[in-house]
Amino acid sequence: MSIPSPPTPPSKASIDDEPRFEPITLLCEWVEDYRPGGYHPVVLGDVFNNQYKVIRKLGEGSYSTVWLARDQNGYVALKILVSEISGSTTELRILRHITQVAPVEGTQHITRLLSEFEHPGPNGVHKCLVFEPMGPSVNTMVEELPQFKPRRREMKVRYPLWMAKSILKQSLQSLAFLHRNGIAHGDFQPGNILFTLNNVDSTPENLLRQEEDVEADSISPPVQRLDGKQDKWAPRYLCATQPLLPFTSTEGFKIKLSDMGGAYFFTDPPRKPVTSRGLRAPELILTGAVNDTLDVWSFGCILFELITGQPLFCVPYSEMEDDDHLLSLTTQLGALPDELFKNWRTSSLYFTPERKLFNCQLGGVPPGKEALMLEQESMEESFDRAGPDLGEEEARKVKALIRWILQYDPAKRPSAAEILSDPWFCEIDVDSDSSKVNIV
Repeated sequence: MSIPSPPTPPSKASIDDEPRFEPITLLCEWVEDYRPGGYHPVVLGDVFNNQYKVIRKLGEGSYSTVWLARDQNGYVALKILVSEISGSTTELRILRHITQVAPVEGTQHITRLLSEFEHPGPNGVHKCLVFEPMGPSVNTMVEELPQFKPRRREMKVRYPLWMAKSILKQSLQSLAFLHRNGIAHGDFQPGNILFTLNNVDSTPENLLRQEEDVEADSISPPVQRLDGKQDKWAPRYLCATQPLLPFTSTEGFKIKLSDMGGAYFFTDPPRKPVTSRGLRAPELILTGAVNDTLDVWSFGCILFELITGQPLFCVPYSEMEDDDHLLSLTTQLGALPDELFKNWRTSSLYFTPERKLFNCQLGGVPPGKEALMLEQESMEESFDRAGPDLGEEEARKVKALIRWILQYDPAKRPSAAEILSDPWFCEIDVDSDSSKVNIV
């Protein structure tokens, strides 16, 4: 007796929906997002546009999956967008604009777009963007540095100072390039800063190909519906992300910005930017205001993070994440100005009418409980406590630089070009060959 086909899943998935599938513990995209409007189902060996054979998964995000593929000319990174945003994508318009106005300089700072096409599937028509293949992100690479293997509990996992400085300056140069051309990145974060690869086109495919191995956590067990029916919207299995770490060198490394999915022209800002939670400027949190300095604010936070090895604002996902972030802001950087503070609708849960902090418990003081007060630590104190590998005078310069960038008034924040002219950045030689390490 045949099992009837399941109904078409809704085009919008929610964590509150009844799940369709058995749970998958592999670190990968959410399987419930394989639905009309969502991800295209991909398995290793699939061929796209009659030329690109998928051999490895490089990453995933909320709006795409990225794969290493090969054609007759070599290897490429194939970015497959969810179909709901594939009809008209700002990312593609911006990449085309960069190619038109700055074809040479653009390739130095932004991952290079090689081609584009559309691919029909069970979840709709997907825009596919073909890029040069890149190495791991700044988030990933630090975990693989040889000095942190084997990992010990007391280790401070952060980039050596010379690497952190080079990453910061190169990424800032890339931001300055975008801003000169009237473009905001919109999602400037370590996960979107990628290391370039050594020449991989001479590497045999078998050394790059991802194995279909469940035991090695390379792929998930078969995707199975809870109702036992056959699902045509999801792939047979999901793949773990496997960045090209073994083919990346930190010797004289170069980095580029990737994922322009959140980018926008300054003249046409979005209503809701996709900036990561801990990197959002206060005016974006409180009023939704979009201005030309949001990338700069994110950079100031990343400057703190790469030098200290810890985020300036750690904001886990929750219903009270905005309050969590704003409390951290006022602790680390000082009181919000009146014009911003008046937009904090739940501020009375934490502050007296005179704006004196009386409670740090998210959501307010529970009935019958006393207010929670935590030790307040400024950005400078957090910086010093992290014990960065800086002398006292250089540490003072970096803390002053962060303060200069992270100003509550957007009009007073420096531009990316102005930050590059700061003496601390002027002294950073991104072509220096000192203190190199190789990933093997």
